[in-house]
Amino acid sequence: MTEMTYAEAIRDGMRVEMQRDPNVFLWGEDVGCFGGCFGVTGKLYEEFPGRVIDTPISETAIVGAAVGAAAAGLRPIAEIMFIDFMGVCMDELFNQAAKMRYMFGGKAKIPMVVRTPCGAGVSAAAQHSQSMEAWFTHIPGVKTVMPSTPADAKGLLAAAIRDDNPVVYIEHKQLMGVRGEVPAGEYVIPLGKADIKREGSDVTIVAWSWMVHKALAAAEALAAEGIQAEVLDPRTLVPLDKAAILQSVSKTSKLVIVHEAVRTGGFGGEIAAIVAEEGLDYLDAPIKRVTMPDVCIPFSPVLEQAVLPSEEKIIQAVKSLF
Repeated sequence: MTEMTYAEAIRDGMRVEMQRDPNVFLWGEDVGCFGGCFGVTGKLYEEFPGRVIDTPISETAIVGAAVGAAAAGLRPIAEIMFIDFMGVCMDELFNQAAKMRYMFGGKAKIPMVVRTPCGAGVSAAAQHSQSMEAWFTHIPGVKTVMPSTPADAKGLLAAAIRDDNPVVYIEHKQLMGVRGEVPAGEYVIPLGKADIKREGSDVTIVAWSWMVHKALAAAEALAAEGIQAEVLDPRTLVPLDKAAILQSVSKTSKLVIVHEAVRTGGFGGEIAAIVAEEGLDYLDAPIKRVTMPDVCIPFSPVLEQAVLPSEEKIIQAVKSLF
């Protein structure tokens, strides 16, 4: 085990997979000598000459070329600098990458990963701070991954690269400097397997990405008041580990769902619907969601913090169930 940051773990995951498989390559805006907008790709361009490629400023070209490369047998990692820019290349993702395997009767595989950072909290304003993961969960044929720790970041990225389907791999900007122990060498976490980040018996808190850390902080504060919260991190939204969520709720009888994305159409609503349909008898109280309201993210740091989910808002939601 080696201690490294979330960003370093992503880079290590790409390095290991590029060493293992010569068909893996990386391209995107400023991923080469600049090392990526958030420093994630570092010096990989020196380690893998010709396989780390700076592209023009065209999200359409970045994802479109990745679809073609994947169909031809390569395993591209396409980086989109901000998740907010994914709207520019959505046709290439949802009409091409997601559908080609189906439309060609399984004869074509599209083993590609789109890496992109999400999230607010750094005063990057409305066009560089969004959490748009629910967009991608609504596309049949696309898998959606949102790791919350350095170890998960490495293990899930390896699984995403090795998968024969398109995967949207979403990295939170607030997590880039978070440190943790990461296994050395090849390390793979299967997609679709949730992780209990904290065990508890009184309430289940389902959260992903940066919100896992908010939920853990809230759980510690609640423990001081005698409420033992279980924090469950799905890690991948598609495929979703429904069994783990239902098992946790069957134990605690209460559910709070936390996500940074806006409330309406957020993936938390899907989780709530699953529990209502398949585990209603487990519940002793209504399902609660802690989300951003349906607003644009403000540039003002004070206003930004006011709209984001917080430890205090999670605590308030949990206490309302007792």
